[in-house]
Amino acid sequence: MSKLRRFSLWRASAPVALLCAGLLFATSATNARGTDLRPSRNTTLAGLVEEQSRRSASLTRQHAALTQDIEKLQAQQGSIEPKLAKQLKDLSDEVGTTPVTGAGLTVTLKDAPPEVVKDNPDVDADWLVIHQQDIQAVVNALWVGGADAISIQNHRVISTTGIKCVGNSVVLHGVPYLPPYRITAIGDRKKLQQALDDSKYIENLQDYVVRFQLGYEVKNESSIAMPAYEGTLELQSATVPGFEKSPTTSPSATG
Repeated sequence: MSKLRRFSLWRASAPVALLCAGLLFATSATNARGTDLRPSRNTTLAGLVEEQSRRSASLTRQHAALTQDIEKLQAQQGSIEPKLAKQLKDLSDEVGTTPVTGAGLTVTLKDAPPEVVKDNPDVDADWLVIHQQDIQAVVNALWVGGADAISIQNHRVISTTGIKCVGNSVVLHGVPYLPPYRITAIGDRKKLQQALDDSKYIENLQDYVVRFQLGYEVKNESSIAMPAYEGTLELQSATVPGFEKSPTTSPSATG
């Protein structure tokens, strides 16, 4: 009689246990949404950077396309005088909002390879990675060499472009990028190369290239198709929260 009772209890509890297991699996699948619940931290960070870069690039392209549509509609309506339209085109060429082509150079910068990092545990980690100063030094040297246009990671550099380090990535126009970093310049290749060779900062960088195998490569380009700058041209300045500037008042007259 006792055996029959235990068997009946098992038959009654088995479906309940299976139902609970099914609910747990369903909950895990819903929370994970088809992804690993415990992904590698490094993989997650790198993937996040790449995802945000792609998203920003997509939004930037949409912004540029809408801007071009507006300009075409303005031209069709004749709202811009021919003289003013030519002046606008000339300024666009100078600012960098029109694509350009020509010969030039591409400089590629890379962090030290993993084996070098592993074999030098006592070396300052900052010595083994490319920093914003390295990218800025290359860009500045190329401007000195008479570059007509420059791009970083295939994004056009203009006068308001800022290059900042955030962790192991470099932020350009608010978008993070991971190495390798490719800086391309259109101009006289001999003059551009000479400017790179004359740069004291790049000369110092070359020491780390030799000691720790940082990547520094210069490649001649016979034909470069450089895109136009597609971001906003509005200037923004920092403000203090809650602080409002008082209106300018003219001094009272005294007599």
